[in-house]
Amino acid sequence: MKVLIIEDNQDIAASIYDYLEMLGYTVDAADDGLSGLHLAVTNDYDVIILDLGLPGIDGIELCRRLRQNAQQLIPILMLTARDSLENKLEGFNSGADDYLVKPFSLKELAARVNVLSKRISRVPASRLQVGDLSLNVDTHEVHRAGQCIHLNPILFRLLTFLMQNAHRIIKREELECAVWQDNPPDSDALRTHLSSLRQLIDKPFDSRLLYTVRGFGYTFTDKNTED
Repeated sequence: MKVLIIEDNQDIAASIYDYLEMLGYTVDAADDGLSGLHLAVTNDYDVIILDLGLPGIDGIELCRRLRQNAQQLIPILMLTARDSLENKLEGFNSGADDYLVKPFSLKELAARVNVLSKRISRVPASRLQVGDLSLNVDTHEVHRAGQCIHLNPILFRLLTFLMQNAHRIIKREELECAVWQDNPPDSDALRTHLSSLRQLIDKPFDSRLLYTVRGFGYTFTDKNTED
């Protein structure tokens, strides 16, 4: 899981950073609103932990700006010392998903982050984008670098799940469940379909998106990696 912390109190930020890293999360941090906004719109995060009282752009305005961008559906957990009902409603109205008042338990924060991260898969996004590849869930259109790609239903379901979970390692069992649910075929079927998908979305183009992570599973990313 990848988490962005936007918090100007260095002690609080360091405590959260160290605790989440100890849990195995990948963590980035910013100490002002402008830097946090830049990181949020140029990287892929599972959850954003956002302080309200930030220099540059405050947390309410930053949250509003992220929500104005239809692609920014990342769950946001707000941190603040402001504990009135009015403050909480303002946070939720700006687009926050959860609200945690300082001081707080790191264990509780981590639990909330874990719950929020699972909401991504439940957010209905009609258009998915990874690198120069786009997929429209409603129309079933797939394009890469301006070229239309035609996929059969199984390959379309496979690609949709890969793009919904881009940049993380996905186990074979997850892919099989996403495509065939409780009735997966023989063990070679997934490999065959992934090979067919690569022929259509990777081979004709200059860069790869679908990678095998040996011993772990697969990842779909526009960031260079190794097979």
